[in-house]
Amino acid sequence: MPRPVIALDADGVLLDLSLGYASVWERAFGVRPAERDPLAYWPYDRWAVERLDDEARRARFREHFDEAFWQSVPAIEGAVDACHRLHDAGFDLVCVSALDAPWQSARLRNLRDHGFPIERVIATGNVGRDVSPKAEAIAALAPEAFVDDYLPYFRGLPERVHTA
Repeated sequence: MPRPVIALDADGVLLDLSLGYASVWERAFGVRPAERDPLAYWPYDRWAVERLDDEARRARFREHFDEAFWQSVPAIEGAVDACHRLHDAGFDLVCVSALDAPWQSARLRNLRDHGFPIERVIATGNVGRDVSPKAEAIAALAPEAFVDDYLPYFRGLPERVHTA
């Protein structure tokens, strides 16, 4: 009999994208930003960084969101242990991330390198729609639960899927 599935987002649930953001800023501009608000949701609000209105600087920053970056995002404290407890309780864990498809394998390597008991990543992209870009993947997986830190990603999910 197959094990029940729990679907988990990566950034903000398993991995600390905000810390990764600071490392990208440092790689792109040579200066580690100071932390402005450790409780901020968005990374650019957490760190004392300027808004990148200049297209050249924005492109320079974005080019550092490369394979090396997606393989090295730090784990959130306690997330690996929590996932092991879920896995040991009989659940298969699948990561469903609004990540672009070219980074899917890098994301899986990142999770595995941290010791997460996750063997599959589904990269959905982040196309703006009336429903979550993750809705189709969640419907196909039919998990018992889906955990995400971004409320709009619950739009359009099957009602039978518990969300947290």
